[in-house]
Amino acid sequence: MKTKKEIRELTKAELQIMQLLWKKDQAFVNELIEDLQEPKPAYNTVSTIVRILEKKGFVSHKTFGKSHQYFPIVEREIYLKSYMGNMISSFFSGSVSNMVSFLSKKEGITLKEADEIMEIISKNKK
Repeated sequence: MKTKKEIRELTKAELQIMQLLWKKDQAFVNELIEDLQEPKPAYNTVSTIVRILEKKGFVSHKTFGKSHQYFPIVEREIYLKSYMGNMISSFFSGSVSNMVSFLSKKEGITLKEADEIMEIISKNKK
């Protein structure tokens, strides 16, 4: 799978399809449609989104006759790291503590959650 440094941000529809591909590892368009919630988009809509993802370098395909089976070539964690880095940079002046402060004020963090966060930070420092 790709580990590109500069990864473009996905639209909501593209991200929805990528989430399915990351979960399934590979799928035909019909299989993706089956896993989407109602109202299900048209086959051509999903097919177009997958081809856009392919042009952006997120997916590739194997050909089976006239059908294509798509699979991710950008790992979920790589995309998440890039997305979160861009968000922290754009909205929080590059500061994780500014982001945590915002989330604690906006969402409210319980003492239990704060302890869990501290435990995660402690484990990652080791």
